Amino acid sequence: MRPHFYSRQSTDLARYALENRGDGGSGPRLVIIGVGMMGREHLRVVALLGRARLRGIYDASPDSIRLALADCAAHGVAEPLVYDSLDAACADPHADAYMVCTPNFSHWNLFEGLLATGKPIFLEKPMATSLAEARRMVDIARDYPGLVQLGMQYRFKAQYVDAFHEVQSQQVIGPVKTIAMAEYRPPFLDKVGQWNKFNRYSGGTLVEKCCHYFDLINQMAAGIPTKVYAQGGRAVNFLDFEQDGECSDIDDHAFVSITYDNGILANFTLNMFSQELYEELVVTGPGGRVVASEQASFRPGVPSSALIKVETPDHPAYRGLEVTYPDTIERSGHSGATFFEHLAWVTQLEGGEADAATALQGFWSLVVASAAQQSLTSGEVILIDEFCAGQGITLPSHG
Repeated sequence: MRPHFYSRQSTDLARYALENRGDGGSGPRLVIIGVGMMGREHLRVVALLGRARLRGIYDASPDSIRLALADCAAHGVAEPLVYDSLDAACADPHADAYMVCTPNFSHWNLFEGLLATGKPIFLEKPMATSLAEARRMVDIARDYPGLVQLGMQYRFKAQYVDAFHEVQSQQVIGPVKTIAMAEYRPPFLDKVGQWNKFNRYSGGTLVEKCCHYFDLINQMAAGIPTKVYAQGGRAVNFLDFEQDGECSDIDDHAFVSITYDNGILANFTLNMFSQELYEELVVTGPGGRVVASEQASFRPGVPSSALIKVETPDHPAYRGLEVTYPDTIERSGHSGATFFEHLAWVTQLEGGEADAATALQGFWSLVVASAAQQSLTSGEVILIDEFCAGQGITLPSHG
């Protein structure tokens, strides 16, 4: 059985990771498909971890290729091959594994195109923009000869690692009864072609941005979501934004309620017109609360700060403890979470065991996100069984 991501506390993870970095001269040879903002973050983390080599990159955007090569030079990475097509990347006999970091709407086609290689595939979140495509991925991944890992790196943020450790490992608060999560942040950033400003490319805000949080809530609830209700819409962001004559239609705030088959109730709050970044997870049981929070910023030079509180009698974190990763890791991207996501990825490529998001877990996060997006549009409570059956989707076992 694979060790779960909360089997260690964040300080132990950081110590282990820093002590086991490589020199970048050996290890699996990676190909990154898509070197926009997220692809380049992965490139930099590959360099920092040093336990894999960058074999090649592919992107249809010349500007993205130029920026990626500049990042390679800045971080001491040997200049990779630049493929002129996906077919050329797939045909490279020296590639050991592929990382797909392209816009959401392209994930299914690229995943399908890589299957013939039989090699491990890392697929950024969300796994697809439609549940039908995601469901097909689950079946394919089950029988695929190579590893399939999804890019749900938020589960590796320090505060959530420690929250899961407290709740699941030590059972200090007793059985989980309620879960509350929130994200306050500035608007969506600029992306190549501004694809993230349109539902048809992103899947909708609750799919594109919030599948991370629904993954965390699902793992904490350890049950099957049965009912979802969402309110929200467009209040501030991109109300007059157009690209090639098309008006932006993404939502910028929401309140989502989720019911699980084991009786756990959860809620999620999203606000995307705040000045700074703030996240919070509150898990409550009969013995008390676990509160995990993070303050961060898109402003240059402002570090993130992660905090854990465990409100049970005599707990050392009762009043709160800072659990922020060391600066070297924290600055590498997503408050250091991408670094540990790579650690899990490379560990498995090396033949070891590590926990990371599976296709099945990615599917269930997308189920909640898609149901919430539908509820936001229709104003109705969404029953998961009916919602999926209406799309011809048979639900797999929960993972």
